[in-house]
Amino acid sequence: MTKRIQSKNKIDRRLGLNLWGRPKSPFNKRPYGPGQHGQARKRKLSDFGIQLKAKQQLKKYYGDITEKQFKKIFVEAARRKGDTSQLLIELLERRLDAVVFRLKFAPTVFAARQLVNHGHVMVNGKVLDKKSYQVKDGDEISLKEESLNIPMIIQALSSNERDIPEYLHLGKFVRGPQLADVPYAVQMEPNLVIEFYSR
Repeated sequence: MTKRIQSKNKIDRRLGLNLWGRPKSPFNKRPYGPGQHGQARKRKLSDFGIQLKAKQQLKKYYGDITEKQFKKIFVEAARRKGDTSQLLIELLERRLDAVVFRLKFAPTVFAARQLVNHGHVMVNGKVLDKKSYQVKDGDEISLKEESLNIPMIIQALSSNERDIPEYLHLGKFVRGPQLADVPYAVQMEPNLVIEFYSR
């Protein structure tokens, strides 16, 4: 199990944007990098730097998954027929923790990973605790009945902070999404990620 030990709040400030579009983001109050050199003037990024930032942005959006996991998803997207950048987004959105986050069962992707880890999530009526499980078209994702009483879940479900996308209908994964279907709070550039790995 991978666990992010460092402060999750630093992610927004390190990347220089409000990655998840949350009103509580520390970037809203301090729109500069963390640490004593955070306010120093930034140098212009090279092409490699731009590609690296795009990769880090996408990787951290999905709960700061490990480089090994992320590269494995890229390799699978590159192996399949079709637009690799679109397939990369689809494979990331099919991860069980991402689907739990999109269905508003949890307020953050990190909380969604924890819900899956702790056995609160069911796929087609069976408890599944594997965060990286690739959800298939037609799969039904739900929570255990006793889990519905957890205050965090009640609050997340009633929150107006974000909407459930169209490719998830009544807890069912209807189809693999395209980049335009995914409600990112910031612009994602998977084509730059492809360029990064194709060097």
